[in-house]
Amino acid sequence: MGLLDRLNEEKKKGAIAHNGHSKSDIKNVNKMLSEKTETPPAAIVDPFESLKEEIKNLLIEGMDQDLLNEEDEEKKRETFRKSVDEILKQLSDERMLKIPPGIQKRIIEDVLDNVLGLGPLEKLLREEEISEIMVNGPKQIYIERKGKLILSDVTFKDDEHVQHIIEKIISPLGRRCDESQPLVDARLKDGSRVNAIIPPLALNGPTITIRKFKKDPLQVSDLIRFGTLTQEMADFIEACVLGRLNIVISGGTGSGKTTTLNILSGFIPEDERIITVEDAAELQLRQPHVVSLETRPPNIEGKGEITIRDLIKNTLRMRPERIVVGECRGGEALDMLQAMNTGHDGSLTTGHANSPRDMIRRLETMVMMSGMELPMKAIRENIASAVDMIVQQSRLKDGSRKITYITEVQGMEGDTVVLQDIFIFEQQGLDSNGKIIGKLKPTGIRPKFYDKLVASGIKLPADIFMEH
Repeated sequence: MGLLDRLNEEKKKGAIAHNGHSKSDIKNVNKMLSEKTETPPAAIVDPFESLKEEIKNLLIEGMDQDLLNEEDEEKKRETFRKSVDEILKQLSDERMLKIPPGIQKRIIEDVLDNVLGLGPLEKLLREEEISEIMVNGPKQIYIERKGKLILSDVTFKDDEHVQHIIEKIISPLGRRCDESQPLVDARLKDGSRVNAIIPPLALNGPTITIRKFKKDPLQVSDLIRFGTLTQEMADFIEACVLGRLNIVISGGTGSGKTTTLNILSGFIPEDERIITVEDAAELQLRQPHVVSLETRPPNIEGKGEITIRDLIKNTLRMRPERIVVGECRGGEALDMLQAMNTGHDGSLTTGHANSPRDMIRRLETMVMMSGMELPMKAIRENIASAVDMIVQQSRLKDGSRKITYITEVQGMEGDTVVLQDIFIFEQQGLDSNGKIIGKLKPTGIRPKFYDKLVASGIKLPADIFMEH
């Protein structure tokens, strides 16, 4: 029980005389406040929890519904901030609490985050360096910062608090997360991707994973600066997109596939009609002629689901010049390959795999998941004729992300899909800080589709495929 809770209990019992608090208790509260650090460790019970809850309840009681519907978020938050400040001053005066300005500010922000936002998650969502937030039950929240996982000092009150935040996320989208449907995908207003799963499936309590959406999407110059790829690799990839090659971006979870897909999509000329298909809309294309499609989960009766596969089939009736699929996970891979093979050159997609060869195997498996009983050789021929290039994205052990392979799909040789690496990342060791030392370099082999690029009027330096 927090100190303010204990004081309230004593007040109920009639143990406190002067203005609701004894002098010794007021002294204890003010001592705790004066010793309070700006950011308390997660293990310490927040002594202001009951005070925050009381302020929140008083705020909600006097809430103006018109103000709640205000679309200008900054204006709304500022108006509510003034109200919270007034309530806090009133309660502090009544209870003779000397709350330092820094602590007052944190109390006000916490109340506003709970009323207007996603509670404890808001401060993590505001921090630009955080790319992912992982809530493993109410008392354990991990974040990814600069490619490294770190345990944060942020906590929820209990399971019900986490469940309440899940409801705040999914309710505006018309989705639900309960015992009958204990997992859900959603997205925040800013486009951040959210997955939530609750007991009995999640044994640690309600679990939330948020992949944060960058307000200013990374540019190819950023990836070059980070060492994800070299200028020569960027020039080559841009030429391949302009030359209308079909490209698959392969990589593991959190390797940066969507970021790379977004950058590759940015190379598509502005006068082309682009149709994007995604589970949760993340792509941030700047071209003027973009149609974005998003899947829909089943409703409460289990009906009305629209899958990636449904959307890919529909795109073929929408006169696309480019089809960009956020990720192929199952039978939709067959539809994507058929689109690539029937005149829709320059299509882009991503898939989960740890190497270009592994990506070919994954495509084979996904095509078999479509339900079409095709012989393996026919599946491989379909893949070999549809896919021109695989870009392998990897998250290395030190947290850095690199394009480790750019590989050409050259065709079939017997029953095997033939691959040829054009650029590779060669790891050379570790430095004193544990950072991976390596080199991104060309293999010296010119791709077979180079002549196709030249025929399209695309010129690349003659030495781009030679190691410098």
